[in-house]
Amino acid sequence: MSRTARRVSESGYFHVIIRGNGKQQIFEETNDCRYFLNILEKYSKETGVGICAYCLMGNHVHLLVHDKANVLSLFMQKLEVSYASFFNWKYGRTGHLFQGRFNCDPAEDDSQLLTVFRYILRNPLKAGIGSPAGYPWSSYNLYGKDSFLDDALLRELLNDYEYLEEFVMDPKESGIVETEQKRLSDTAAKQIMRDLIGVESGSIIQSFERNKRDAAIKALLDAGLSERQVSRLTGISRYIIRRIVW
Repeated sequence: MSRTARRVSESGYFHVIIRGNGKQQIFEETNDCRYFLNILEKYSKETGVGICAYCLMGNHVHLLVHDKANVLSLFMQKLEVSYASFFNWKYGRTGHLFQGRFNCDPAEDDSQLLTVFRYILRNPLKAGIGSPAGYPWSSYNLYGKDSFLDDALLRELLNDYEYLEEFVMDPKESGIVETEQKRLSDTAAKQIMRDLIGVESGSIIQSFERNKRDAAIKALLDAGLSERQVSRLTGISRYIIRRIVW
């Protein structure tokens, strides 16, 4: 029976899951986790597959990856073969460590990307083994710091992680979803901005004190600009914009 072809992502972002064969543990102690993270960084740099988020659990791993060059299969082969060889050698075992092919689902837009990001970081909470911030084997505590993570888009969407904890921990939050509306051209949107706010460049709104900034954003949305458009023209993240209108 032939294998089903993997789904292609237009954005290049994927949620990847690898599981232990027969649900067996793939991390027996902390040094196993450290080794896995070392080769995760190594093969990310070697292949160009960006790691946006990760969470290592006892018998499985979640990854949010950015596959810019369509080399995800190569990256995963290197990662799985290297770790399985290490694990089998260390524990004197033979046979397959991982369960079949890795699972892979595309994240095609900002909402899906943030939903997967949040889901991955909440795994320790879901499993009842700790808080996202207190769990040592996820990427949660690397955001906003110098690391190997490919997080440029997440940094933009979450306003340099100013509201990271609130976003991850809010039980109602599941991503940013924008209702459909008739789209204005950027030319028309900029004219509205000049007429309503009196600025030639939307980036000026970033320097407004908070109440004035929030009022300006609400006025632009009420005038028919979309959240995405306001974010693009002002440089203010969509998450911040969404918070303002909640």
